[in-house]
Amino acid sequence: MEEISKSDSSIFIGQAVAVAGTVMRNTLANIPQHKLFEFPVDEDVQLGFSIGFALAGFTPISIFPRWNFLLLATNQIVNHLDKMKELSGDNSSPKLIIRTAIGSENPLHPGPQHTGDFTAAFKLMCRNLEIIKLEKESEIYGEYMHAFTRNDGISTLFVEEMDLYN
Repeated sequence: MEEISKSDSSIFIGQAVAVAGTVMRNTLANIPQHKLFEFPVDEDVQLGFSIGFALAGFTPISIFPRWNFLLLATNQIVNHLDKMKELSGDNSSPKLIIRTAIGSENPLHPGPQHTGDFTAAFKLMCRNLEIIKLEKESEIYGEYMHAFTRNDGISTLFVEEMDLYN
């Protein structure tokens, strides 16, 4: 995230991005404060806001601490972001990076609303969104840098394993 933050086009949007609250916040500790947009728990609006910034030329990294939270933004992902190129007649394909996670069950199980994995279902629903499940720490840097530097207008949804943070 630090490397991505060096670009003028990068911004970070989500819950617990500017304040403590999730383990993902630790990956943003050295990001300049002016690049962090803290959002309330309103996932559909957050992703709509992120798409708007992407249409304006930014590359937002929109962070949803758990898959179960990201489900509330399914409308924006499936009906808007994934179809934007088709809806605009190939004139617009905003690049957005979405981060979400599968909650860790150790050392304490957070409950069924924090441990869902909907990767397979989203791969069935989205034709134009690359969905990558990061299962090894060694994959993280290269995959994020590829998503950030790509020039094909494809947005990427990253699914992280919270167990990698333990």
